[in-house]
Amino acid sequence: MRGPLWQLGQSITRRLAQSDKKAFTPRRFFAAEAQLKKTALHDFHVENGGKMVPFAGWSMPIQYKDSIMDSTLNCRANAGLFDVSHMCGLSLKGKDCVKFLEKLVIADVAGLAPGTGSLTVFTNEKGGAIDDSVITKVKDDHIYLVVNAGCRDKDLAHIGSHMEDFKAKGGDVSWHIHDERSLLALQGPLAAPVLQLLTKDDLSKIYFGDFRMLDINGVHCFLTRTGYTGEDGFEISVPLEHTVDLTKAILEKSEGKVRLTGLGARDSLRLEAGLCLYGNDMEQHITPVEAGLTWAIGKRRRSEGGFLGADVILKQLVDGPAIRRVGLFSPGPPPRSHSEIQDAAGNGLGEVTSGGFSPCLKKNIAMGYVKSGNHKAGTEVKVVVRGKTYDGVVTKMPFVPTKYYKPS
Repeated sequence: MRGPLWQLGQSITRRLAQSDKKAFTPRRFFAAEAQLKKTALHDFHVENGGKMVPFAGWSMPIQYKDSIMDSTLNCRANAGLFDVSHMCGLSLKGKDCVKFLEKLVIADVAGLAPGTGSLTVFTNEKGGAIDDSVITKVKDDHIYLVVNAGCRDKDLAHIGSHMEDFKAKGGDVSWHIHDERSLLALQGPLAAPVLQLLTKDDLSKIYFGDFRMLDINGVHCFLTRTGYTGEDGFEISVPLEHTVDLTKAILEKSEGKVRLTGLGARDSLRLEAGLCLYGNDMEQHITPVEAGLTWAIGKRRRSEGGFLGADVILKQLVDGPAIRRVGLFSPGPPPRSHSEIQDAAGNGLGEVTSGGFSPCLKKNIAMGYVKSGNHKAGTEVKVVVRGKTYDGVVTKMPFVPTKYYKPS
């Protein structure tokens, strides 16, 4: 699905409001719905007013009874609970699993302490991004990672083909795809206090990027202190059969302050946090350097290389990239994906990749790519929306300050 989910959510909301039940019969959707995969929470979403839409081959809630704006604000003020079970969790195991993974990603995996992780990027031979992923070194012989739902097939094919070659040369690595587990994301300032009521482990000792295996609500879970909103929070991998019970327990313990939150608010939250959406802000022709993810390239990897496309990426680190990802403010209509970015004279500089109205800032925000030299904060630009040109200005990201839980 291309373009901001927030926009889709608003479109669905308008159509529902303007149509009575007899008039609004989207038969094509219902026909296609039978082919969609469903998470363990699908019926629970519907029972709780979830508006379900097709997303990456899954039937997923884009919003609930509240608006996307209200859901976004509640996540920032209290917390939101997201079903992200459409994403693909997998484990790599074996004494050579770190060595294997470092051939495919830019992170210094060997340098991670057990129980810690990092955002990384899978690259191709040209240095482009195949996908971004959060990876965790559980132990020296066990790596846990989560890849994007829309990239699952190509990611697994990519990893699998390279694994075959690696094992054929004597490498010790195997994998397991965690289709027996769901994935929940609990995000916001109440995430830790509420989750602490369901576990005996001290969550104050688990910092941003840390991973633990522990019991939550009496069930053995994988817990990563991370998320996709800019808020403090957790991603919880739970066995399928316990997903509904854990979801109910989190909602009940919060006394109504944690709300079920859909993909629409997830999109506006991640945009406010300046985070990339693969397929919009990162593609196979965009390198991590161009995407502003230079920080994710480990220091040792910068000197040694050894990952796919390293020659291209290391050269960009020295010479600078031709294009750069930037944030934008624009007082005109919300810029959307593929809106052209121009200089003051009307010359093309690049295009918007994500954009929309920020519920927290009450203004339009966007990110996109411009030619290097035009990427500094304060640079005045023009943004073309539906054939009309509006003023814009390059700004630093994140748009809304992040609140990750880190050691003081």
